[in-house]
Amino acid sequence: MLGAIAGDIIGSVHEFLGQKTRDFPLLVSQSTFTDDTVLTIAVADHLLTGVPYVDKFHEYTRSYPGRGYGMGFHHWVMAGSRDPYNSWGNGSAMRVSPVAYAFNSLEEVLNEAKTSAAVTHNHPEGIRGAQATAAAVFLARQGESKAAIRSEIEKRFSYDLSQTVDEIRPSYAFNESCQDTVPQAIISFLDSDDYEDTIRNAISLGGDADTLACIAGGISGAYYGVPKEIAAPAWALLAVELRLTAARFCEKYGIDI
Repeated sequence: MLGAIAGDIIGSVHEFLGQKTRDFPLLVSQSTFTDDTVLTIAVADHLLTGVPYVDKFHEYTRSYPGRGYGMGFHHWVMAGSRDPYNSWGNGSAMRVSPVAYAFNSLEEVLNEAKTSAAVTHNHPEGIRGAQATAAAVFLARQGESKAAIRSEIEKRFSYDLSQTVDEIRPSYAFNESCQDTVPQAIISFLDSDDYEDTIRNAISLGGDADTLACIAGGISGAYYGVPKEIAAPAWALLAVELRLTAARFCEKYGIDI
């Protein structure tokens, strides 16, 4: 989960810039957490407390306004809606990583990922993106090889993971859909040598930078771990209550922070 949060924070300053280089400082004075982190921790809070996802999503969004929430999601919260709005956006995937730590089998992870997504993103692509991301994080933390992770995700979700980051980058553009974000984020991990390399891959695609880095970072953090020189300053940038909730989740599920 910390890998997702750090990825979001690193990506925050590259949003909408169409970044096409891997050469950039990881953390700068403007780096901050976005809606990706807020809702990731809201998912963690649900898993800790059992309070319904819908209530946690409303609570956290209202507590941390102006963090870059998608228009459809923002309207959903402001209207006090409790019904999903058939979204296929990548919001379902960016927030799902805690699910991969709270269950001990892939099938349980997939079921909970669907539940977490369907609160808002009940379109099949929204559910598929959340499930594929959660599955990749789960398999990574289980110590599966990259080849096994690639094979399982391709087989279960029919994502094409055959390209490299260098092949994707030239024609890739900003996209907020699960179907055109999740595969690219997974490839950013598969085509990496370590956590930092993953984040540089994801941001260099020139797309939805914070979310690509959040999704890829969640998988990469589970696989490689997050270096202390990245984890510590990212952790320090969280609001106090977010940090406390994330710490409780990490303690319960044995995640190093």
